[in-house]
Amino acid sequence: MSYLNFDKGQLVNLEYSLHKEILRSNRAGSYICTTLSGCNTRKYHGLLISPIDEFKGEKHVLLSSLDATVVQHRAEFNLGIHRFQGEHYEPKGHKYIRNLGFGKTPKVTYRVGGVLLSRERVLVEKEQQVLIKYTLEEAQSPTILRFKPYLAFRHIHALSKANMFANTKFDKVNNGIKMRLYSGYPYLHMQFNKACEFIPVPGWYYNIEYLKEKNRGYEYLEDLYVPGYFEVPIKKGESIVFAAGTVEAKPNSLKQRFTRELNKRTGKDNFLGFLENASNQFFSYKKKETDIISGFPWYGNNTRQTFVALPGLCKSIGDFSVFEEVIKTNLKFLKQGLFPKNNDASVLSYDAADIPLWLFWALQEYYKETGAKELWRKYGRALKSILNGFKYGIGENIKMQDNGLLWCYEKKVALTWMDSYFNGEPVAKRSGYIVEINALWYNAINFALELARRERDTGFINSWEKIPEKIRKSFTQLFWDESKSYLADSLDGEKKDWAVRPNMVIAVGLDYSPVGKQIQKAVLSVAKRQLLTKRGLRTLSPEDPNYKGVIEGSPQERELATHQGAVMPWLMMFFVEGYLKIHKRGGLPFVKKIMEGFDEELAEHCIGTISETYNGNPPHTAKGAISQAWNVAGVVKAYKMVQEFK
Repeated sequence: MSYLNFDKGQLVNLEYSLHKEILRSNRAGSYICTTLSGCNTRKYHGLLISPIDEFKGEKHVLLSSLDATVVQHRAEFNLGIHRFQGEHYEPKGHKYIRNLGFGKTPKVTYRVGGVLLSRERVLVEKEQQVLIKYTLEEAQSPTILRFKPYLAFRHIHALSKANMFANTKFDKVNNGIKMRLYSGYPYLHMQFNKACEFIPVPGWYYNIEYLKEKNRGYEYLEDLYVPGYFEVPIKKGESIVFAAGTVEAKPNSLKQRFTRELNKRTGKDNFLGFLENASNQFFSYKKKETDIISGFPWYGNNTRQTFVALPGLCKSIGDFSVFEEVIKTNLKFLKQGLFPKNNDASVLSYDAADIPLWLFWALQEYYKETGAKELWRKYGRALKSILNGFKYGIGENIKMQDNGLLWCYEKKVALTWMDSYFNGEPVAKRSGYIVEINALWYNAINFALELARRERDTGFINSWEKIPEKIRKSFTQLFWDESKSYLADSLDGEKKDWAVRPNMVIAVGLDYSPVGKQIQKAVLSVAKRQLLTKRGLRTLSPEDPNYKGVIEGSPQERELATHQGAVMPWLMMFFVEGYLKIHKRGGLPFVKKIMEGFDEELAEHCIGTISETYNGNPPHTAKGAISQAWNVAGVVKAYKMVQEFK
């Protein structure tokens, strides 16, 4: 039994249910995504969205939706729902929804007269297949279920249009059919666990409208192809399983497969249970490699977010065995001391200065959780190459200066996590001495020395042991101002950027912080007053003239707001750690109240997870991707800090 439930009045109210989304993934890159009502409002929505090897692993929408119709005494009751151009909904199957519960998987119950029908969906783990189970809970008369599949066969960022080139032929397979609309795609096999009748009624459904895309300023009309419909008789108490996948299924095993997949899911009866489920969805296994999908529905890998998210995700699922698998996958891309922003990009971009330093932080968190004894022996060579690269210079852009601090500069390039652009320029122009990069640098050297001392690596110790003190003194001298009582965000030459941003909180929340307790306390006080919200920390203080409190408008305008005031939940782990470090038990009630406030977010946007970003202005509405790995990880980590605080 889930602690999240929605009543009939909410579910049949499209003003409510269209803005609540459901997401499920399968650790192989495939996902299901739609709304509570079942009406797709994004081009990224669908029942089987999968990476296609023939198209370089890019995600494509294969099965957009599946309409189920209850047939009794020749009367038809269509449970589907689509929004067509002109705000026209047809059919209006949402009016039959009576309940939606979240156990191991979402379960929708429909009431049609004397018929009570439930529906559950799962994705097969590590395969490109969706299973949908329908159970006839109650019925007074002979009942037939009719199923109409809506096919897209297109890239997630594109839209399907009716055309003469689509291959509309189908081939029969055991208890179903298979077809592919375009060459290069695998066949989509649509099958049932029992004998069915397929009636070909081919045709295009024109101008299906995606409300979210319309509101975001993108193209929003799509034509979907329906090859016909399936009919299956069903008896009271009977369950029917529909499968859609890129490999032909064995019909007589579908019920068992559904049960097996369902039993792999975690129960979701509390806040952390939901976030454990969300955390599991970010892990991706393919070709004997394990990696992190940074966000759904449109993101792939982001190396920085992988390193930031990994400790919290592993802590959430209670399994650190996958940690080193993910590190191993990403270490292959280490080149001259740097990592690419995205290891799945067609062209790898090595222009981020902070990513290697986040690797040290991730390993440090892993070390604290597991006490892994062989980290230096396993990763010492890679860690030394990063530190030496920064010390002696990576190109002309990143190099340790005589004062021990890192100088990072590249014209018109965002070198940090604040990497949104507007008209070809970084929104947050941060270069030179950057506060969190130098804090991470200080932390990385100290952690490396901690590991080296354990392994008695005297050569490394002798080369590096005097540098942290030099960094600490220079850091305070350059970034701190007693009269302002917070840290500068960056220093480019003689010009200091005194914008109040959360990067100084990262400097405070690290295990090895380059500033003392009094400075930490002052920084947290300013952050609490100007940056802290119920959804995380703002990227810029509302008192700043450049502050953008709402993410809206064109894609360019939304980019402008992303790092000029939008709220990022992942930063809470640094705020909470710093706050408890300074205020100890006296600070516990305050951070406990903040973290418990995230509980209500699980029912607000995408059910059971945390979105990419939130408006800086109240009520802090969710924006961007509907589920983001480092936000889920950061919230879990902060929440558990509060729970485990001693």
